[in-house]
Amino acid sequence: MNAASLADSARTDATLPAGLSPTEETLWLARAGKWDAAHDACQDLPDPAGAWIHAWLHREEGDYGNACYWYSRAGKPAPSRNAPLEAEWMEIARALCR
Repeated sequence: MNAASLADSARTDATLPAGLSPTEETLWLARAGKWDAAHDACQDLPDPAGAWIHAWLHREEGDYGNACYWYSRAGKPAPSRNAPLEAEWMEIARALCR
């Protein structure tokens, strides 16, 4: 599934689509607003992918300091506090989706 279709599914579908990879499932949960489930799932992913999603989740939550820690673990620069979350989610999804 590509990033755009994953985002569409997360906005419209009530449940995870079948056949997603663990990374895609975590991204879907994050985009669908299921923060706790996404947070739990990203901790089971190997770094740097898990750390990058983890960073995004903490930035979405408003915990910028914790997000910066996870960006460093992911080897990614931390965006500004006010950078659009949706645009970053798409960047992550484009990089990590099959």
